[in-house]
Amino acid sequence: MSVKSDSPMLIPAERYLTLRSLGAPAVLLSLAMQGVFRGIKDTKTPLYATVIGDAANIVLDPIFIFVFEMNVSGAAIAHVISQYLISIILLWKLIKHVDLLSPSIEDLQIGRFLKNGCLLLVRVIAATACVTLAASLATRHGTTSMAAFQVCLQIWLAASLLADGLAVAGQAIIASAFAKKDYEKATATASRVLQYALVFGLVLSIILAVGLQFSSRLFTKDASVLQLISVGIPFVAATQPINVLAFVFDGVNYGASDFAYSAFSMVLVATISILCLFTLSSSHGYVGIWVALATFMSLRAFAGFMRIGTGMGPWGFLKS
Repeated sequence: MSVKSDSPMLIPAERYLTLRSLGAPAVLLSLAMQGVFRGIKDTKTPLYATVIGDAANIVLDPIFIFVFEMNVSGAAIAHVISQYLISIILLWKLIKHVDLLSPSIEDLQIGRFLKNGCLLLVRVIAATACVTLAASLATRHGTTSMAAFQVCLQIWLAASLLADGLAVAGQAIIASAFAKKDYEKATATASRVLQYALVFGLVLSIILAVGLQFSSRLFTKDASVLQLISVGIPFVAATQPINVLAFVFDGVNYGASDFAYSAFSMVLVATISILCLFTLSSSHGYVGIWVALATFMSLRAFAGFMRIGTGMGPWGFLKS
């Protein structure tokens, strides 16, 4: 991550990541169980579990960070506890719906899971590589740049991921329509969720453009960090429609089981974006990193649009 040995970021980062790693099993387990609940079209249970877990995180954060004076380590511990709480709630509810012990190996469909799982893993690695590299490049410009970048990045991602609700709903309905070969319903659903996504993205853009001008001080009082945050705000706000469309296009294509295209297109998008990150970061610094990330999300949205817009793959019926 380009953190130097004499950097004040090194020790807190190592402590945080070490403690957060203890929550990895809970994170993966909860994500898998949320996928199961989506498959049976139960979106309430994951919502309730996540709200309870996040509420616990919000309560525990100030206690561990300030009362017990554990600082960054306290934030990590609070997060790990919340993740295990979410997993326990989901597991408790899932046992009522699903027989977790399959009666035979054939029923596990290991080959199918490995194929689709590996494709999605490739996609996640490619996408994560871009964001991770961006953080690494921001680190090279010093602690001020890194602090401002992390504040903007977390807001950028959190706002965009609000669209995940649309993406998940579209994915579940489209998957059901494809299974029944009801292509008219699949087309109508894809069209509607994309329309909602565009409107939602525009609303988010306006809210962030106005709100962040006044709420930046909630994150820091450092004048240098605040100045860089103000530089990142236009990128965070302006890219929201693109980000939301990119996430929803992902959900639509997942619903069509178009995992191969999703994986390989992301690898191509990530490769181009990584080249942009290196080039723009070296020539334009902090601003260049945000331009490259905006390019990354634009290419993601374009890749999703091309698949449906040209009627390729599972969307071939659109040509008829």
